[in-house]
Amino acid sequence: MFFSSKLKKYKNIKHCFFSRKNGVSEGDYYSLNCGLGSSDKKENILRNLEIVTNYMGCKKESLITLNQKHTNQVIYFNNNKSLKNKLSGDAIVSDLKNIGISILSADCVPILFYDPVKKIIGCAHAGWKGALDGIIKNTVKKFNELNSKSTDIIAVVGPCIGKKSYEVNLDFYEKFISVRGSNKKFFENIKKEKYTFDLRAFVNEEISNQNIKSIENIEKDTFSEGELFYSYRRSCLKKEPDYGRCISVILMT
Repeated sequence: MFFSSKLKKYKNIKHCFFSRKNGVSEGDYYSLNCGLGSSDKKENILRNLEIVTNYMGCKKESLITLNQKHTNQVIYFNNNKSLKNKLSGDAIVSDLKNIGISILSADCVPILFYDPVKKIIGCAHAGWKGALDGIIKNTVKKFNELNSKSTDIIAVVGPCIGKKSYEVNLDFYEKFISVRGSNKKFFENIKKEKYTFDLRAFVNEEISNQNIKSIENIEKDTFSEGELFYSYRRSCLKKEPDYGRCISVILMT
């Protein structure tokens, strides 16, 4: 489990970037796999989610997860009637109390947001596609629509794949350069038509571009730290049939 020093200052906020430890799943999913989209035994996943809710101090039905599709779509919950689980989207913004909003990840970037002035929480799933398509911008936009000032928002960037672990091809590189030439700085050419990509640095710039000043990073590499994290890329390289997902949660009391 990993925590933000910035968020820990607020007694009305509970949060955690959970690792893969302290769960009940077995084999490739060992042990706290929270991804209902995986092929793990459903009863194990539900037990793992119960472990998470017990730790967060909320009811099972009050832990909200998304059907993440690498989009730029943001879900907003403004009352209990609007609460639904497994809606399609890649970010949640809410001002409801005692509702845990969460992101699942296995290399992509989980981001937790909090505005201590307006009392609004948010979370976002930023893989390369969602980050490039504006999931961070759209999340902050929803905060702003709720009269939140960007300069009041705290953003915490969780564990994700590290630059040295993220090798990409020329087509991938060109996707980013075509959007903004300055994106070259996030890539390092390591051999012919092969680059490493710094997803964390790209996400940090996207957050900064929204005029958020208070940014914290949990500097952990999901690919290389296999005992702590699931990794889509690592599982693919090892030719494993599937992979688990870690969960990151924020809740306001």
